[in-house]
Amino acid sequence: MTTLILLLIVNGLLLVPALATPGPLPWLAVETLIVWLLMTGMPRWRRPLATGLGTIYAAVLALVAADALIRQSLGRGLNVYLETSAVGDTWHLLHTNLGMPVAVLLVIALLAILVLAAALFRALILRLSRYPILPRRPFWQGRGPILAGALALATFTGWAGLPSSGFLAHQASLAVHTHAAAQAFRAQLAEEPASSLQPTALERVAEVDVILAFIESYGISGLTDDRYRPVLKPRLDTLGEQLERAGLTVATGRLRSPVQGGQSWLGHLSVLSGHWINSQVAYETFLASDYPTLIDDFRATGHQTLAVMPAITEPWPEGQLFGYDRIYDHNDLGYQGPSFNWVTMPDQYTWHRFERLRQSTDAPIFAELALISSHAPWVPILPVLDDWKELNNGQVFQQWKGAGEAPVSLWQDPERVREHYIRAIDYALAVAGGYAERYLAGEDHTLLFILGDHQPAPLITGEDASRDVIVHVISADPALVAPFLSGQLPGFQAGTLPELDRDGVPMSRFRGFLQRHYGADEGTLKGGFDVGQNPATEPRSDS
Repeated sequence: MTTLILLLIVNGLLLVPALATPGPLPWLAVETLIVWLLMTGMPRWRRPLATGLGTIYAAVLALVAADALIRQSLGRGLNVYLETSAVGDTWHLLHTNLGMPVAVLLVIALLAILVLAAALFRALILRLSRYPILPRRPFWQGRGPILAGALALATFTGWAGLPSSGFLAHQASLAVHTHAAAQAFRAQLAEEPASSLQPTALERVAEVDVILAFIESYGISGLTDDRYRPVLKPRLDTLGEQLERAGLTVATGRLRSPVQGGQSWLGHLSVLSGHWINSQVAYETFLASDYPTLIDDFRATGHQTLAVMPAITEPWPEGQLFGYDRIYDHNDLGYQGPSFNWVTMPDQYTWHRFERLRQSTDAPIFAELALISSHAPWVPILPVLDDWKELNNGQVFQQWKGAGEAPVSLWQDPERVREHYIRAIDYALAVAGGYAERYLAGEDHTLLFILGDHQPAPLITGEDASRDVIVHVISADPALVAPFLSGQLPGFQAGTLPELDRDGVPMSRFRGFLQRHYGADEGTLKGGFDVGQNPATEPRSDS
């Protein structure tokens, strides 16, 4: 009876990795029999073997936990090859949202759980080793046939499997595939024709300020999900009224983002580059190439190019590879108000400061804004200030310092998290609409794009949600918006609502569309292309 109980417990522990692999859950982890055979067949090495197996089990458990976390936050499974570069970003997100003491305690708690898991597994298999699976006899007569039979069960039946081994083998396969895909993507870039390596001047907007403003986590679920539509639909109606009062024309559609829940920079670069950048490998590979982007196109047109990045608080060397004339990070924006958890400054201040930069530049500008008030943890939600003049250097926001509950408290209730999410989107759009109404009215030399970078995490959207984001195209000159109403980019229509019964095209088509419709010769496309499924795509059904 003791042997059976031990086997059931060890088998249960070894079935945990099956949660991170596709297919039905097996009843028997064949590794249970393998471990039992090893522990009883190598008595002299029993203790070091138990320590090693316990350590391996804890490592696998850590990877399984990471897989679950990534699925909930990014909507895809774990790929160790890709995730190694995200450790620093994860730590930054933890300590900025939860505070350094809580983040450190959380990491210590996770390490303690893994140590306990290793110790528990070691103790169980040491105890199990006291009960030999068979009397001593040659391997080929006893343990060999049993092991072969167990492996046969794993291969030919659905109720036995190799969860831990399968999980590790899957990660190894992903690493090999992803590395090969990265090499193929590099080769693809290198083999592009010479014409594609030259920027395309967008002469039809040569005298126009072009603003590309990304609203964090502004996804189509805000309209297609009944939980969020009652908030977002009225906001978009109000936005339409604001723009109409200001004499502004607007078209709205949708684009498909390569990511969900995070890694906004992959969506940004997909828009800028004309490539489907859906992994960190593809991102770094592209930035290391000489392939041009919209930034180069606008520089060739005669624009001053700038990026407004309020979330960048540390050195960002790869930012220089984008080739902007000037990058304004947190330290360059003159904000003297408080931060609000991860949000370094409210969107309203970012828009306010950007307008000062725009008015102080003599040449036409191309600007990318990465707005962050709708970034998790979505607390606190600030009011929109009516008097933009009082924003000044941001000290007016001191009155909300420490407002709202702590994220660690809010995030214990998923329903309240979802409520705060849509309120944050509502705030971000209210501010963007206020900016357009206040500063773009009567300016027929400005073209504003307001778009999401990606959908929020599956916790917010639910599983299998569309990865489309909403895009608004706004200008006082109807001719600048007209290409988006031509029907050549599916999903766009007049007004502030996109088509809901038609999927968006990939973000990678945006650059080519601008080149075709704002270039010197309409219909000519020199740079940018849509590769559809990037060779660096993680080969999983949920990616």
